[in-house]
Amino acid sequence: RKRNLGFFFRYISPYRREMAQLVLGMLTASVLQLILPFLTQSLVDTGIRDNNLGFITLILISQLVIFIAKLSVDFIRSWILLHVNTRINIALISDFLAKLMRLPLHFFDTKMVGDIMQRIGDHDRVEAFMTGTSINTLFSFVNFIVFGFVLAYYDWTILGLFLVGNGLYVAWVLAFMRWRRELDVKRFSQAAGEQSNLFQLITGMQEIKLNNCETKMRWKWERIQVKLFKIGIKGLALQQYQQLGAVFFNQTTNILISFIAARAVVQGDMTLGMMMSVTYIVGQLSSPIEQLIDFSRSLQDAKISLERLGEIHGKEDEEQAGGIRLNVLPDDRTLRLENLSFSYDGADRDYVLEDINLTIPHNRVTAIVGASGSGKTTIVKLLLGFYNPNKGDVRIGDTSLKNLNPHVWRSKTGSVMQDGFIFSDTIANNIAPGEEVVDKERLLHAVTVANIRDFIDSLPLGYNTKIGMEGNGVSQGQRQRILIARAVYKNPDFIFLDEATNALDANNEREIMEQLHAFYKGRTVVVVAHRLSTVRDADKIVVLDKGRVVEEGTHQELTALRGTYYKLVKNQLELGN
Repeated sequence: RKRNLGFFFRYISPYRREMAQLVLGMLTASVLQLILPFLTQSLVDTGIRDNNLGFITLILISQLVIFIAKLSVDFIRSWILLHVNTRINIALISDFLAKLMRLPLHFFDTKMVGDIMQRIGDHDRVEAFMTGTSINTLFSFVNFIVFGFVLAYYDWTILGLFLVGNGLYVAWVLAFMRWRRELDVKRFSQAAGEQSNLFQLITGMQEIKLNNCETKMRWKWERIQVKLFKIGIKGLALQQYQQLGAVFFNQTTNILISFIAARAVVQGDMTLGMMMSVTYIVGQLSSPIEQLIDFSRSLQDAKISLERLGEIHGKEDEEQAGGIRLNVLPDDRTLRLENLSFSYDGADRDYVLEDINLTIPHNRVTAIVGASGSGKTTIVKLLLGFYNPNKGDVRIGDTSLKNLNPHVWRSKTGSVMQDGFIFSDTIANNIAPGEEVVDKERLLHAVTVANIRDFIDSLPLGYNTKIGMEGNGVSQGQRQRILIARAVYKNPDFIFLDEATNALDANNEREIMEQLHAFYKGRTVVVVAHRLSTVRDADKIVVLDKGRVVEEGTHQELTALRGTYYKLVKNQLELGN
């Protein structure tokens, strides 16, 4: 609870002045409303009784002035709330996105897109509670106290009856809150599944059409809708149960109050004007009760949302605050994998890589080959710091990669992964995604090395052409060349290429490899590939089989062994000669 209060205060505290203005406006509106019942009583008991038209006119003008003043206060309050709401909402989501970006990559292996999107939607409920419901409830509470005293001034019996009746009403509604929470949790789970399903349906449309599974995928979405509908039915039933009790307690209380007030008028204990004022006051007191119910629901929603957001904010950052991280690479920049074992689920079983001991020499080209599923890409991800090994260590010289600031390490690396991402942005911004201002000289060098300059120059907008999901489509070969240009643009000390040219034709691949070989000079390079033309000139070739290193050496040494490497490449070249 203390954490939740601290969470709210942290976002509201920068707007203390605006909050003070809202409170001032709230008090002003309460004072204006306080005058109205007395004006109503005077209108009936003095103006109408004495047939004093001038007095009646004065009272009505006073009511009009109060109405205009209250309306003005409400307008100003709405503008202040809009200002505060917008800024708090931006701060909430910005902090959440910043937290997401600090999380290690393995977190995103286990989270659906829909789950994360739904949690972002949770911020709306938290923001609504902080700046909407809470302030309105405070305003209503002040009104309740003010009009409660006024009603006590008129008749203690009516006030007591009102409090008992509405106390039962509030207790009845709160009794259903546990079931409401359970429904909210179920609704979140299904809504997250629906968003993930829609995302797959839209992004996977090519495969859906190729495999004629449009109907199956639509039915899958419809089944989720049925589950959401059933949850909606349960929610409606719960709401109606609450409403049934609420109407009973409210109407019974109002009828009894009307009877007591009418009897008092008949017996001469209360004037007609006083009765009308009491009716107005009871109406004004009912609104805060409704607001209290809304507050309890909004509070529950905010608490549930905070719990879900807390699951994310409570995760350890990739760069833990308490850890000591080096911000400078060691002088010895040889990469070493020592007694390394790794599994994606984190368990000490079913290792993808097992007992790996490997040295990647500095300023040399090391190629990693092996059958599909042998663990080549996993080694690259471990070297990039995406994951921590279950056993053993990844080292740069004598420094463990875990002790190095990941931002510093990745600033020194350029990589092309099999599943490299193209952003919905211009070609220039895709090649230099980490910079606000693109260096034109480095950009031209990068596209030249990647052999994509002619293609870009042929486009009407050139480097300002928008590509990605919201722009022009690019072929797999063009996509790979843009990713290669992105890696070259960084001018890194370490280069990691994972099947970086497998979508290119032989001519393009040969031209790019010639450019890359010149770019490799003075850099440490790790290449994962199946094509012999990509790896045969490497200074060192590492052969993986079922998650283990089985051979190491140059192309000539490994072909002479006629072992695993020989079997991998014999279908690509005639080795008999």
